Amino acid sequence: MAFDKRLLEVLACPVCKGKLVLADNNTQLVCRFDRLAFDIKDGIPVLIESHATALTLDEVDETR
Repeated sequence: MAFDKRLLEVLACPVCKGKLVLADNNTQLVCRFDRLAFDIKDGIPVLIESHATALTLDEVDETR
């Protein structure tokens, strides 16, 4: 099941409530402000802070 990109309009980062962007590989949602990546499993984003992956500044820049 693929992630529906229309969900980006209503989803927000659970930490800062900011905008999320879809990573180039279409398997993660990224919060650039908090430098966190949230996995997408079977088309469903896992927006749990403790399951997020911390990103480096270089990794965040790659999502632009």
